[in-house]
Amino acid sequence: MAHLFLIFMLLITVSSSLCADVLSSILESKKIRVCIWPEYYGISYVNPRTQELVGIDVDLAKEFAQELGVSLAFKESSFATLIQDITTQKCDIAMFAIGHTPERKERLYLSSPHLASDVYAVTSKSNKRIQTWDDIDQKGVVVAVAKGTYHVALMQKSLKKAKLLIVDSLHAREQEVEAGRADVFMTDYPFGIRMVEEREWAKLIAPTQAFHVVPYGWAMAQSESRLQERVEAFIVAIKHDGRLLEAAKRHHLEPIIFSE
Repeated sequence: MAHLFLIFMLLITVSSSLCADVLSSILESKKIRVCIWPEYYGISYVNPRTQELVGIDVDLAKEFAQELGVSLAFKESSFATLIQDITTQKCDIAMFAIGHTPERKERLYLSSPHLASDVYAVTSKSNKRIQTWDDIDQKGVVVAVAKGTYHVALMQKSLKKAKLLIVDSLHAREQEVEAGRADVFMTDYPFGIRMVEEREWAKLIAPTQAFHVVPYGWAMAQSESRLQERVEAFIVAIKHDGRLLEAAKRHHLEPIIFSE
């Protein structure tokens, strides 16, 4: 009888653990696990010289953890593994400027945006035929995009004359342009700024008018309403008290702040 009672109590404990919401688990463990992509310049970027993790979402993750009164553990993720990392509970929340796309909205909860970026193109200074945005969608032009980014579906829909080249990684699209096998690759404002600052050969091409502005937020599991509410309250607060603007200025991202 005692044996059956112990099994019953164990089942209750396991069941309670499985049913516990993420916010309760965070507060109980005194730790929040935040997924970041460590190659996202200005957002969540490991400086190759110092090995320091820097960026606006790194700063804001620290602010959020401090408000919760918990420690912070960063977990490496990427756009390609984002959905899996959230749904398998590798992390409690992903904070690396995650674009609002239909696919992600179907699988994840995306927070209200704190940033919004249009699409930019990176070409080489030696490329004579790509001088303006209007030069991109022309016959003979090769446009590179990285698998797993929203640029794939966007450019499949947008390009009428140019050839689309889908590569396996962000580094590969950069290599294709530098080697001359592609004329441009498509990216967003933070990564475009990184290329200009770190690559002598790179030139940034901005759209002449709004092309496809994408709001960026953070991602959580769809079922975690308490964590979602806490995050939304935090976003409202940092927009009103100046912390978002302050963090954006530190990382030269003022042009893409979403302050509404």
